[in-house]
Amino acid sequence: MEEALAAPAATTGGRGPRGQYAGDGGARALSEVELGEEPRHATGMRELDRVLGGGLVPGGVVLLGGDPGIGKSTLLLQTMARLAQQGGALYVTGEESLRQVAMRASRLGLETDGLHVAAETCVETILALAEREQPRVLVVDSIQTIFTEQLQSAPGAVAQVRESAALLVRHAKRSGTALFLVGHVTKDGQLAGPRVLEHMVDTVLYFESEGGSRFRLLRAVKNRFGAANELGVFAMDDGGLREVRNPSAIFLSRHEEAVSGSVVMVTREGSRPLLVELQSLVAETPLSNPRRVAVGMDQNRLSMLLAVLHRHGGVFTADQDVYINVVGGVRVSETASDLPALLAALSSLRDRAVPQHTVVFGEIGLAGEIRPVPNGEERLREAAKHGFKRAIVPKKNAPRGSGEFEGMEIVPVSRLGDAIEAAFG
Repeated sequence: MEEALAAPAATTGGRGPRGQYAGDGGARALSEVELGEEPRHATGMRELDRVLGGGLVPGGVVLLGGDPGIGKSTLLLQTMARLAQQGGALYVTGEESLRQVAMRASRLGLETDGLHVAAETCVETILALAEREQPRVLVVDSIQTIFTEQLQSAPGAVAQVRESAALLVRHAKRSGTALFLVGHVTKDGQLAGPRVLEHMVDTVLYFESEGGSRFRLLRAVKNRFGAANELGVFAMDDGGLREVRNPSAIFLSRHEEAVSGSVVMVTREGSRPLLVELQSLVAETPLSNPRRVAVGMDQNRLSMLLAVLHRHGGVFTADQDVYINVVGGVRVSETASDLPALLAALSSLRDRAVPQHTVVFGEIGLAGEIRPVPNGEERLREAAKHGFKRAIVPKKNAPRGSGEFEGMEIVPVSRLGDAIEAAFG
């Protein structure tokens, strides 16, 4: 039997700022709904604002997940310390004591004047405190530690997480308070608790990092107020999290000389073009079933691309192990990585390097054609900004005028064979 709250006899929905939230109590023509610019609070951290879609929306609810120790609490404490300078910031911790929070703030050298903190796990007490303090921004760290007195189960139980979150979300919508909820993740990297938790909030962010790396990636996977799949980049140091304004520079190795198996591509994360390096190792295998290992891209797509390379490029890899790695822990999900991945694998197989200062992007079809990808000229601008002198791109992505890219040789290709010829001559 699942524990649940008894349904109330009648409910009254709360009206958020300008009547824009659920519970307005009636239907009307969509054409009569008032439109206007959504007000936002800048957090003072540009990378966070980018991922949020421009800042915090009054009444918006953000769920932040990530592995233990990755820096979720540090990010939010730094953000709240900056927001507190504008007034109305309340940080509620259910996992640490107030002394621990104060020690972290002191270690990070934060200005904490105006930042109010509370150590509390009862959602009714938190809501009473929020009613009294009237903060513009509220953080609850974490939702798995919060409980409601209306249920008998322990904190962290499915019913407790769901009902506690529902009460907090209802308060945010009614009062116009911007709300951050911190969520635990499972060993598979998914947010713990009921999946409905992700549906209840407006924005879901994941804080990620490769093991041992000091760089942190903040990724939006859902955002009702901005673009999904936006990416923010931070570096962790002794002073806390520092924003990385030029992330392309950290994902490029910049070898002193050209090396085989390495190709640089331009991917897009949300609205941001990003230069990343794809590395490949192709080695003869004693196994009857050769390995196909892809880190940072889809492994099934790699197998498909190798079949296209065999059929339309005349390159046999059925007796070779093929490994592909996207440097820096970035995950590339778009098809623009097709051509760079195949050229990197071919470079390793032949032990011939792609010329230095060359950037590659393009989708490969099953018939061996090179298909265009979105925002081709924007990708070329990012490559030119970082000193790349040559680009192998789909023919339909080649710029019509050469004035803007006068210092860059752009090689348009329409077939896989043309791309191989352009890369290795």
